[in-house]
Amino acid sequence: MKMFRILGKRGRITIPYEIRQRVGFQQNDVLSFSESKDGRTVTVRREKICDCEKSGQKEVKDEITLYDFLNNLSPEQQRAALIHLSVKWAEKQGENNGGT
Repeated sequence: MKMFRILGKRGRITIPYEIRQRVGFQQNDVLSFSESKDGRTVTVRREKICDCEKSGQKEVKDEITLYDFLNNLSPEQQRAALIHLSVKWAEKQGENNGGT
């Protein structure tokens, strides 16, 4: 089944609800993106930050901090995260200032 979505001007796209449900994507999941060699296909994967099942731990929170997660990103990924968070912060500031 093919589904179509339009890529927004900020490069955002919504993964269709049906696919999120089937695949099991949830809010705050860490997703990785891999480009095919021909540059025409992108694979999206949900990533585990820790392997808690093998270690017998039940809490994921203690495995990695946000700081450690960000430091383990490539420079390009860190730049993308910085831009994303800066935009989110600026949008929030605009909301707090009455949308101006």
